[in-house]
Amino acid sequence: MADIKNKKIKRRSQWDEIWRRLRKNTGAMIGMAIVFVMVAVACSVDLIYDYDTEIIAQDIPNRYLEPCAEYWFGTDALGRDVFKRVVYGAKYSLLIGFMATVVSTAIALVLGSAAGYFGGKVDNLIMRFCDIWGAVPGLMLGMIIVSLLGPSIWNLIIAMGLGGISGKSRTVRAAVLTVRNSEYVESARSIGMPEWKIILKYILPNCMSPIIVAVTLGVAADIISASSLSFLGLGVQAPAPEWGAMLTSARENLRYYPYLAIFPGLAIMVTVLALNMFGDGLRDAMDPKLRR
Repeated sequence: MADIKNKKIKRRSQWDEIWRRLRKNTGAMIGMAIVFVMVAVACSVDLIYDYDTEIIAQDIPNRYLEPCAEYWFGTDALGRDVFKRVVYGAKYSLLIGFMATVVSTAIALVLGSAAGYFGGKVDNLIMRFCDIWGAVPGLMLGMIIVSLLGPSIWNLIIAMGLGGISGKSRTVRAAVLTVRNSEYVESARSIGMPEWKIILKYILPNCMSPIIVAVTLGVAADIISASSLSFLGLGVQAPAPEWGAMLTSARENLRYYPYLAIFPGLAIMVTVLALNMFGDGLRDAMDPKLRR
């Protein structure tokens, strides 16, 4: 009982120390605050705006109005409020980014933990697969998958998720290699505990720091990739107000109505910048070499 209590205290103090160092990083805290606001908006946007009447409904007499007190970001070619559409678009972009990262991380946990724990032929086979899979550029792979499955939000999530497997698998493998020969792992083997239980109970919980950082930075990369595919017409389709799709519709009138592209572009930039700032700060806070 005393050992269990000491482990709980040690784990709690470790996360307290990470939080203490994270709070000292101003950029990371600003990024975390922006991400929190974005997620809150994405989760509650259906309660704020009615999709049919405020987001996709056309108002032709008010088309191409410049930003003003009534329309903060102006109106588009169909008279729709760009501000409301940008706010609502956070739902699509964050959903795609987070879900694609969940898909890629789930697969990477299986592949990376198996490669790092078993080693040998298993490691060689999985890593050669990751080499081949990672040799294809992520955007090109996404284009191929979406072209085969058809453009939709869920197919886009699958495409982004599959594209992130290689890099995350290597991150998981490297983390597993650092703890697979630890004393507590050897003790679990000596009492005949199944391999899968050792991985789930002892290996993965003790190498989550680099995985968490990779997931945080992966969301930002997936948002950019999803917006790029939507810009090419292979992502979320109109009239849904996804940021990449809004950039696509704005490029025809970019010379005369630049605000149609500026605000969705700023939304992508701010979101990705906030995620990267938070991810970088989290990486520094979890790095034991930087403890002081």
